[in-house]
Amino acid sequence: MASGMDAAGALAIFAATSFFAMLTCVQTAGGDNYTFMKDAVQAPPVSYYDYIIVGGGTAGCPLAATLSQRFRVLLLERGGSPYDDERIGNMTRFADTLSDTSPSSPAQRFVSEDGVVNSRPRVLGGGSCINAGFYTRASDEYLRGLGWDLEATTAAYRWVEDVVAFQPELGPWQSALERGLLEAGIAPQNGFTFDHLAGTKVGGSIFDAEGRRHTAADLLRYARADGLDLLLRARVAKILFNVRGETYPATLAHSKKICDFYGCNTHARHTPETRQNSPELCCLATAGRRPVARGVVFHDSEGQMHKAYLNNGGGNEIILSAGAMGSPQLLMLSGVGPAEHLRSFGITLVLNQSAVGQGMSDNPMNAIYVPSPSPVEVSLIQVVGITDVGSYIEGASGANWGIRRSGSGGDSDSHHRNFGMFSPQTGQLATVPPKQRTPEAIARAAEAMSQLDDTAFRGGFILEKILGPLSTGHLELRNRNPDDNPSVTFNYFAHPEDLRRCVAGVAVIERVIQSKAFVNFTYPYFSVEALLNMTAGFPVNLRPRHDNDSTSLEQFCKDTVMTIWHYHGGCQVNRVVDTEYRVIGVDALRVIDGSTFNASPGTNPQATVMMLGRYMGVKIQNERLGAEGLGRRNL
Repeated sequence: MASGMDAAGALAIFAATSFFAMLTCVQTAGGDNYTFMKDAVQAPPVSYYDYIIVGGGTAGCPLAATLSQRFRVLLLERGGSPYDDERIGNMTRFADTLSDTSPSSPAQRFVSEDGVVNSRPRVLGGGSCINAGFYTRASDEYLRGLGWDLEATTAAYRWVEDVVAFQPELGPWQSALERGLLEAGIAPQNGFTFDHLAGTKVGGSIFDAEGRRHTAADLLRYARADGLDLLLRARVAKILFNVRGETYPATLAHSKKICDFYGCNTHARHTPETRQNSPELCCLATAGRRPVARGVVFHDSEGQMHKAYLNNGGGNEIILSAGAMGSPQLLMLSGVGPAEHLRSFGITLVLNQSAVGQGMSDNPMNAIYVPSPSPVEVSLIQVVGITDVGSYIEGASGANWGIRRSGSGGDSDSHHRNFGMFSPQTGQLATVPPKQRTPEAIARAAEAMSQLDDTAFRGGFILEKILGPLSTGHLELRNRNPDDNPSVTFNYFAHPEDLRRCVAGVAVIERVIQSKAFVNFTYPYFSVEALLNMTAGFPVNLRPRHDNDSTSLEQFCKDTVMTIWHYHGGCQVNRVVDTEYRVIGVDALRVIDGSTFNASPGTNPQATVMMLGRYMGVKIQNERLGAEGLGRRNL
């Protein structure tokens, strides 16, 4: 690593620790008219609905709002309301949200097996509450590749945009990024647009002109109040199944007889030991017996169990919209997944589906911090360069990433600064080595960071993330507790093309930094190599560093990889679900969320995930009404 950096440059390192906390939630106050929203403790022991949707996130909210126009819908969200959490609604407290590692935090942290820290949402509105707010559609090519109707997707996008999408006003730093991208050859200039167009553009934002965030939860204003019950803090434990033509065996002895009758002796996974010790694992998914989803079991915040069942009716369904972590996890906990893996946890097998949890991907992100001699505006993602090298270039800036607040307890906390998910107080990515993270050492690190001058936090990040990606991993259970994070491996840069795209993207960032547009926001004595060294020293993940990070862009990409919260997969189309998002081999069960994606849509997925909820809600309703002879209905 290069040395000799001046004091201001060294202090600027700490600014980076708050950039990723900055990409969090600001939610407009609201929800007062949501008469259908209640805490799960108020739910009856048993209830019945036409549709049961698990997950009130970016897909679940628009899906529930749409289906409620015609049917009785239950929406189960494991988190609370974004409208009740003042940290979510107040931009000056954004870091508090990601610093909160309590069981009720809107952001549930997890660390992948790759050593990259991530967060999954645990709040109504889902990922739209813990992202950078950038709103942009997927390309027509992407939509056609999935077989989606372009006219219907356009209508669904517009339905979403009428509530949550706005045109941002660029400040000086974002304007410099826009001009710098053009100087770097990322042309043409496309201006403001929601569309995915090669070149440089200003995208949409879910922040309005007053800086208030609008999330997928706001889309519930479209719901028919009499058609929707929304339960908060409802933790779904499993899906309940019947088996078409058969009921579950009453006893293990009877189960073994049925198992032998259906020929489990010849099934590769049904060994004699399995039949002897766990005959129920062998029998519930044998040939000729098709599982049918019939209900769910969930618990409220007081631990009381509730059951919700589907009403009688051929079109009624359970729909998982629990996200790339939650949906494959719940399928496995319910007995749909790799047989051997489920058996190791004593889970009764409903369907041996080896593709559940496979194809997990996260778009790797790498960023370069650029300290500025001039003040910069606070900004999240507003401008994007869509390159022809398979990389997307974006940026964020601001002087208040490390929030300094006056305390009420005297001088000891009068200069407290919260560094969000990278704060020493969290114990995840402190500058203190893991084995030395005693409470006393962490307190000393926190105090040192709190004493930094505000000029150390003046600057911005220019980041690149790759399209796709092509590298994939897998998700597995850690235990049978649905509240715990499963184990996930993304295998960042396992595919050489992903690494090539990253290197090409970092090269574009270098050209932007050296552009005339950025001359007022860069120090002349900071070389690009020095900036790479500085960035490589940030505690952004749990991966080891190497001495050649500033000279080998390949090594820089591997060592400084981060998430941008675009993880997807686990329930992919044509592997776990069909093109209508029905779980293959199971009736009355669908998955509609980002876990079905084979690649992340566009530069940022939230617009397409919200659109998907609306699109499939309209499609399901119209197809069902057509089957019932009632014709299409305009929504």
